[in-house]
Amino acid sequence: MKNSILLALLLIFTVPIYSQEQKNSYDEALAKSLHADEDGMKNYVFCLLKAGNYTAASKDESQKLFKGHMATIYKLAQDKKLIITGSFMPNEKNYMGIFIFNVETIAEAEALVVNDPAIKAHLIDIELIPWVSSAALQEVTKIHPKIAKTKF
Repeated sequence: MKNSILLALLLIFTVPIYSQEQKNSYDEALAKSLHADEDGMKNYVFCLLKAGNYTAASKDESQKLFKGHMATIYKLAQDKKLIITGSFMPNEKNYMGIFIFNVETIAEAEALVVNDPAIKAHLIDIELIPWVSSAALQEVTKIHPKIAKTKF
């Protein structure tokens, strides 16, 4: 009896879901503007930032290098070349954060960070990896300023 009731409830709640017509809201113009493939995907370069081997920096020097690093981040975001950035919480692997570059190749990503003072000094080391994800990630840069009270 319990099984019959459970089966009936399952059918009552699942049939309407399957019977609803799914509408395709594909926007060809948006897909083209984001350089999306037919699956809505795009090539990026994923960057893992790790603590570098330059540990002799004074506190003042470290602050200066990180200030330059933040300026690089801001410029790349303004140029729409850096679409995702984030910091890791302290961890035993010394991972510091990630970047997702809106470029197709590792060479393009390397060219973007070659002058970052913290990376150049090896205060931060990077690992670049080709990555594929939704082309919609590029829209984050348009949305984030709408939810951030302060500008970094």
